[in-house]
Amino acid sequence: MPAPNQRFLALDVFRGMTICFMIIVNTPGAGEYSYSPLEHAKWFGFTPTDLVFPSFLFAVGNAMSFVMAKWDTLSQSKVLAKIFKRTLIIFLCGYLLYWFPFVDAPISHTRILGVLQRIALAYCIASLLIYYLKPRTALIVSVLILLLYWPVMMLFGDPADPLSMTGNIGFKIDKWLMGENHMYHGEGVAFDPEGFLSTLPSVANVVGGYWVGLFLQRKGKTYEGLTKLLLWGFALLTMAYFWDLVFPISKKLWTSSFVLYTVGLDCIIISAVIYLIDFLGKTKWTGFFTVLGKNPLFIYLVSEVGATVIDIIHPQPDVSLHDWVYNNIFIHAGHSFGSLLFAVCWMLFCWLVGYFLDKRKIYVRV
Repeated sequence: MPAPNQRFLALDVFRGMTICFMIIVNTPGAGEYSYSPLEHAKWFGFTPTDLVFPSFLFAVGNAMSFVMAKWDTLSQSKVLAKIFKRTLIIFLCGYLLYWFPFVDAPISHTRILGVLQRIALAYCIASLLIYYLKPRTALIVSVLILLLYWPVMMLFGDPADPLSMTGNIGFKIDKWLMGENHMYHGEGVAFDPEGFLSTLPSVANVVGGYWVGLFLQRKGKTYEGLTKLLLWGFALLTMAYFWDLVFPISKKLWTSSFVLYTVGLDCIIISAVIYLIDFLGKTKWTGFFTVLGKNPLFIYLVSEVGATVIDIIHPQPDVSLHDWVYNNIFIHAGHSFGSLLFAVCWMLFCWLVGYFLDKRKIYVRV
């Protein structure tokens, strides 16, 4: 079996790739001129950008498979304390991120859910399932969630269009539990793509990542193991393709077909990463991504808080520092490509923060 540090190298690279593209996607130079391949699907369908968020959940599950073995030596109370503490910290980081800078954003209109909040809740539910029900039963429960999510969405939404933005049952639940003031308004209406109901199928992304990590540990990085992982990836893609015909792939609804599709792609991608690192021995390219992968949560927070700060600073009246930099530097490359260059440069700035921390062996753990 490969040495543990090699296994963690592939995980750090995969996680670092996810953070890298997440920052690029989230911080374009000009939102209205985003580089088209970096845009999310409008409603149904799939773009490469739609893979970023579920891949992070997959990486969370993958990391759990290496950590949870140590929980067998701890008491139940200590394990629960670890799970709930991590859940609370990540959830609060996400909530405070939307409230920041606190002065101009009244708490009565602060968004409750979001990316980090979904990561926290999905991690919490997946951890409890695996800890109490064991991995095989947790996988069965995840499959049942995906199967049940389908009829729930189709039967309890508006009869005319149960999968529409304001007609789906998830929207109704979020509106009832939180109210419109605490929901996302980026679509022009109060609709939360990280809502409560659609968080349940995202648990399967975490459990899928956990099972892949477990599989790699048990089988080792052999050609047989890698082949099986690739076959599982293609099998999931095939199932997602046919499920999409009746329950369309949609990131914003986090449909069951979307889960199968993204877990399948992640199986293939992590297989490719492992093949390059452990079979071909090509590791020189990994350093860039491991810098991001060793401090993923902190670097993500740096990118989001930093983006808010440069929007707050106004070097000229009615012109934010973000817009000033884009309009005076990056726009000369053209709107679409300039927007991409801005995002890449912002990602590189965040990478430098990660590089500084890595050189000093500073790793922010939650």
